[in-house]
Amino acid sequence: MSKKVTGKAFDAKIFKRLMSFASIYKMQFFIGTMSAILLSLVSVAKPILLERIVKIHFEAKDEVGILNNILLMCAFLLAEVFMQFIFIYKVNWLGQHIIKDIRVRLQKHMLQFKMAYFDTSSVGKLVTRLVSDTETISQFFGQGLFMIISDLLKMLVVAIVMLWMNWRMALIAFIVLPILIYATKLFQIAIKSAFQEVRIQVANLNGFVQERVTGMNIVQLFNREKIEYQNFIEINEKHKKAHVKTVWYYSIFFPIAEILSSIAVGLLVWYGSLDVVNSGTTNAGEIIAFIMMSQMLFRPLRQIADKFNTLQMGMVAGDRVFEVLDTQSQIAKTGNVEAVNFKGNIAFKNVHFSYIKGEEVLKGISFNVKEGETIAIVGATGAGKSTIINLVNRFYEIDKGEICVDNHNINQYTLTSLRNQIAIVLQDVFLFSDSIFNNIILSDETITLGEVKKAAKEIGIHKFIMSLPNNYHYNVKERGVMLSSGQRQLIAFLRAYVSKPSVLILDEATSSIDSYSEKLIQKATDKITQHQTSIIIAHRLTTVKKADRIIVMDKGEIVEQGSHLELLAKNGYYKTLYNMQFANEVA
Repeated sequence: MSKKVTGKAFDAKIFKRLMSFASIYKMQFFIGTMSAILLSLVSVAKPILLERIVKIHFEAKDEVGILNNILLMCAFLLAEVFMQFIFIYKVNWLGQHIIKDIRVRLQKHMLQFKMAYFDTSSVGKLVTRLVSDTETISQFFGQGLFMIISDLLKMLVVAIVMLWMNWRMALIAFIVLPILIYATKLFQIAIKSAFQEVRIQVANLNGFVQERVTGMNIVQLFNREKIEYQNFIEINEKHKKAHVKTVWYYSIFFPIAEILSSIAVGLLVWYGSLDVVNSGTTNAGEIIAFIMMSQMLFRPLRQIADKFNTLQMGMVAGDRVFEVLDTQSQIAKTGNVEAVNFKGNIAFKNVHFSYIKGEEVLKGISFNVKEGETIAIVGATGAGKSTIINLVNRFYEIDKGEICVDNHNINQYTLTSLRNQIAIVLQDVFLFSDSIFNNIILSDETITLGEVKKAAKEIGIHKFIMSLPNNYHYNVKERGVMLSSGQRQLIAFLRAYVSKPSVLILDEATSSIDSYSEKLIQKATDKITQHQTSIIIAHRLTTVKKADRIIVMDKGEIVEQGSHLELLAKNGYYKTLYNMQFANEVA
């Protein structure tokens, strides 16, 4: 993720993009803006009326006039309270609706990314972009932009009123404004850099914690608690220093702003009092009104600096979110052929592929899978077996060559329909924190509980599920931790089975399960692969003996093909693998 700091206090490009999300809420935007304008107008009524009371009614001892003006002040106060309510509610409503839209767009965009993007991106940082950074963007609208507009309007109206009432005293009050504005500008530039560092450290902290919590079993298994604790202290220290830097800037700016404001009040009292003593044009009511209005002038300016930082934080967060939104890592959706009930003829034609440019994983492999045929792909770790299934599903784009299904290049099929026709059971099964039933159907409402039970009985795992509390409605918790690896594998197999795929792929589906579960899987495999195109990736050669054909891979190349007995007879690479696993077994 970008760590670039522009050095600008305000980034117009990011501001414009953020504002584009408000375009569909024009009415709410209008109401928020109008309430800010009305709020600025009614806020100056109090000092004007107070000046009138002191100047006219006090000297005349007009009790009725005093009472009427006080009641008028109360009316303006109620109007101000009402406008404040409308203003705060509408701008925060707008902010929450906008971040909802941004999150939806960001999530949709991320769902389309290639697997290669997730291979190189921190999960914690992506979560930060989707959750924390978007929440900061909401403050851009609710606590930043509209508050600044309101404060600027209020300052403008106050300045005009001050000049209208007594231009000499107004100029006295304005003496410190250039200094305060310059200090504010320096503060804004410095704090932007500090806030950007804060967001970077927040993402680093989230990423670290997320990875260690997810991998806690590894941390404890290898006695890394103290090491990871020390690592956390270091990352947390950087996080603290980033925040302390912002506190440092605040601690400098706000005392300076307060001193300048106090100097302005002192100058007003000094000048106004001398003018009154010397029988000038100034009166006591104006002095009181100007003291009130000077606070109304300087307090918003101090707050604007703070709210401008909120605005900047929102733009920094927006920059990081837009960086993800602007990332073009999607599989090209150029296909227009709807894949419906594949026959299952698969052809790899001189396919080259590399995860990292220049480091080929597949080196021009070619093979065919006929309709209804079951083939097995075997080989040592890193031979390229699992890569093949990633390419069939278009998780990655090939560098060179062609992959065809039913005589169509897979790029010609729509991505959704292609993947709907292929079911995969992976070695590392992922289950959501939900019921077994929901983990099987994956929100496909066309699959009923009755169909799931029927399928479970057919492949022999119904009894296992019924033995669990709440059976099919048993919550497996996060990543399926309530089930053993073998049980998770069985659930994954049932998930693939009920989807009624045209092509079934098993990737090391029995590599990490107990012998009982393996027998259930083998039984299910025999049933589901009947008259259906199937590809079995395996280390354990016992699971591939019944395959129609076995493809042997080594270092990204196909070195042998044939049936189990044919390959044993060749006395080649497959025979060596077989002997390593079953040295005492007679073929």
